[in-house]
Amino acid sequence: MASQLQPVRGTHDLLPDSYNQHHRVIESASDVARLYGFARMDTPIFEFSEVFHRAVGDTSDIVTKETYTFTDRGGESITLRPEFTAAIVRSFISNGLQQNLPFKAFYAGPAFRYERPQKGRLRQFHQIGAELLGAAEPMADVELIALGIQTLSVLGLKDSVTLEINSLGDTESRANYREALVAYLRQHERDLSDDSKLRLDKNPLRILDSKNEGDRDILEDAPILHDYFTPVAAQHFAAVKAGLDALGIAYRVSDKLVRGLDYYSHTVFEITTDKLGAQGTVLAGGRYDGLVKLMGGQDVPGIGFAAGVERLVALMEDQPLVQHKPVATIIPMSEAAEAEGWKLAQSLRAQGIATDIAYKGNAKKRFERANKAGAAFAVILGEDELKNGTVTCKNLATGVQETMTRDALIAALTTND
Repeated sequence: MASQLQPVRGTHDLLPDSYNQHHRVIESASDVARLYGFARMDTPIFEFSEVFHRAVGDTSDIVTKETYTFTDRGGESITLRPEFTAAIVRSFISNGLQQNLPFKAFYAGPAFRYERPQKGRLRQFHQIGAELLGAAEPMADVELIALGIQTLSVLGLKDSVTLEINSLGDTESRANYREALVAYLRQHERDLSDDSKLRLDKNPLRILDSKNEGDRDILEDAPILHDYFTPVAAQHFAAVKAGLDALGIAYRVSDKLVRGLDYYSHTVFEITTDKLGAQGTVLAGGRYDGLVKLMGGQDVPGIGFAAGVERLVALMEDQPLVQHKPVATIIPMSEAAEAEGWKLAQSLRAQGIATDIAYKGNAKKRFERANKAGAAFAVILGEDELKNGTVTCKNLATGVQETMTRDALIAALTTND
């Protein structure tokens, strides 16, 4: 007996109903991004591995544990993209876009990470996001956050989430804080988790984001980054908070919210929910002023965010499904009417009217198909209609039907589309 083929663990099929919700998230976000001047773009789903290794770091969990990396037939090391920011920055540099500042890009598409599948976390997942390059001002941070909030609002999720913000300060702020944090954690090194012990030398700020309960207890009395801010860093964060206040965007300052990579600076933010269990972050972003230079470009500031489409769809479970139903189903009542039915279907589709056609069966079965498809109208083609060059249009909700010319049908269905 042949084994039944299944999707690879950590992947799933997007069947029509779920795809419609998925598509709704992407198109709604794209529409909002357009209001803010962000143009949609895309990058290849795989890049030279150096793109992500240089940007994300060889010691990060993403690179060491989670990337799908392989050597292609030409001997090149290739990585399926685990996130979009590095790919967008690579495109920005390689296409010579440094002269087009500020550069605003919106994206949507699949990304890949090899990690333990669970609710809201897949090995092939989908993200939407926005990147703004070339604007160092605090109001750029506010604009990105506002874009994220408005996107969630359009999706009906604003009341289900909480915005958390923090600042990592500038380079000098982080250097001073890192020294103080490491000195504090050395006193508790024996009690740190194994992951945090490794991070103590390589990336101590990541320890602030540890989910280990023992680590979190130790961090209760750790130094606070804000106490080490330079005046420039303090002014930037104050301006961001003032900008959010001016726009009426509610937020909570979270001292432990960090991004562990060295190119992150100043504002970081997450939009979280308590409705998805452990995977509570639905949108996250931050300022990465050092990334473009790190990847070989000019010293161009940047800020962006990404959101998981699957998590957003999961939050929308209580909302009605978005279904694209045909406006009309054509029902040929005889073999002679079949050919005319197909011609009429194509004519209606050319006018932008969503049209289905019942392929076979008696009249009862064909009407059942029209109802099952969710059509608003049944367009009946029988012998009399063929002879007179007319159709009979039946409103499936009211049962009222009317015989009319085909031009009149197009006008009627366009009005009801």
